[in-house]
Amino acid sequence: MLVVMALATKLASAAAVTATAVVGGLASRPAQSSWYENLRKPPYQPPRQVFPIVWPILYTDIALVSSATLDELQARGETAKRTSYIVALVVNLVLNAGWSWIFFGRRKLGAAALGAAALTVSSADLTRRAVEVNGTKAAPLALYPAWCAFATALSTPIWWRNRTR
Repeated sequence: MLVVMALATKLASAAAVTATAVVGGLASRPAQSSWYENLRKPPYQPPRQVFPIVWPILYTDIALVSSATLDELQARGETAKRTSYIVALVVNLVLNAGWSWIFFGRRKLGAAALGAAALTVSSADLTRRAVEVNGTKAAPLALYPAWCAFATALSTPIWWRNRTR
């Protein structure tokens, strides 16, 4: 029974994270556009090739750590904490996909900077929750809020440098 639950949790986590990646990816296609190319960016903006490498790693990490956390909470019988983690995960994934739509889809750079900051806080909270349950096994999830903080450090000056456009 535990093996079936673990598989179901992994599949559900993977499906949620994959849906987030697809929805966000659809909005990110304009990253290839002249609009994005012409934005004034900070000098530490990484090359475009970095993003399709980093995000699949982070998405895999989110799915694996989240499924392990949810399974552990289920095994402990901590239903309220499990439900709370699911809510935090869903909010995080909505913020994640939403950022792409705000930045690329709507081209609202100020709102995107705020969205990136909210995603950073949400990702740090998700990591804290996972580490509380699984200790060092969940530590790799710390890469996610670190990357989101970097995204905030990119989004904010992009907004500032382009606010009069």
